[in-house]
Amino acid sequence: MISFENDYIAGAHPLILQRFVETNMESLTGYGADGYCESAKEKIKKACECQDAQVEFLVGGTQTNAIVISTMLHDYEGVIAASTGHISTHEAGAIEFTGHEVLEIPGENGKIGADSLKVFIDNFYADANHEHMVFPGMVYVSHPTEYGTLYTKNELKKISEVCHSYDIPLYLDGARLGYGLMSRESDLTLPDIAQLCDVFYIGGTKVGALCGEAVVFTKNNKPKYFMTSVKKRGALLAKGRLLGIQFDTLFTDNLYFEISRHAIEMAEKLKNLFHEKGFHFYLESPTNQQFIILENTQMEKLKEKVRFSFWEKYDENHTVVRFATSWSTTEEDINMLNQL
Repeated sequence: MISFENDYIAGAHPLILQRFVETNMESLTGYGADGYCESAKEKIKKACECQDAQVEFLVGGTQTNAIVISTMLHDYEGVIAASTGHISTHEAGAIEFTGHEVLEIPGENGKIGADSLKVFIDNFYADANHEHMVFPGMVYVSHPTEYGTLYTKNELKKISEVCHSYDIPLYLDGARLGYGLMSRESDLTLPDIAQLCDVFYIGGTKVGALCGEAVVFTKNNKPKYFMTSVKKRGALLAKGRLLGIQFDTLFTDNLYFEISRHAIEMAEKLKNLFHEKGFHFYLESPTNQQFIILENTQMEKLKEKVRFSFWEKYDENHTVVRFATSWSTTEEDINMLNQL
């Protein structure tokens, strides 16, 4: 079976596995206080051009979203997100489980707009009963979005301006950040994101790591005793070296960006293949996720030879499915799909 099911079907990049073997017998202190974690943090700060950033490593995306959001919000606040946002749809209620509501606003192709964000917040404070409601305390965006779309630098700048005008933080979910940054259509850089966002994370799980995400607080705004809160929520890894070694490797010799660029190159080949074969796209994604509309019987037949993800029903006879490339996708995978 060929698999385009998601961007974490493979284990870890070979260079990461190599570093695990090379460092395996070293006796290191735990909980992220080792030299590899410190080295990785310095490399990430340099890549962000934000030397004052505070960087911490967490084990996965759901834990990261739940912990960052819950530790930065007051108990009377919720987080604003697009109705199609990851925390709105595919986090199994993890945010709500922390006691904070996800305040959904309409999006377009997975993105929220600065104007609609401002209207939402203005309407909240214009409501005479707003003290009986959940206060908007943070804005959540993802880049790329759930639909593989990207924010432009200008769009993110305007959202940032709205957030700061109300003194609420802007949080960017970067589970697939490498693929967004390396897209041919992206005009955002890592330093841009560090400048415009109050906190974001650099995804490792979906971009070459075995597991792990790097959280970057950019405004000297890491919550007090943050790692204590991480441990309280069951997400502190005793062998923190495992996260540090991975990010230290990913941010050596531009590996994170090079393997992300490879995924984009494979996605472009995949997109061209679908166009040549006359498939219809649900939308044109510039990143590693491609959304195709399949007739249901056609979908069932294709399932026999290739793995892909259900996304949503299109109508009674058609379904939107997702094909994802990653750092591990090969030319052979594309060629095999072309022969089906």
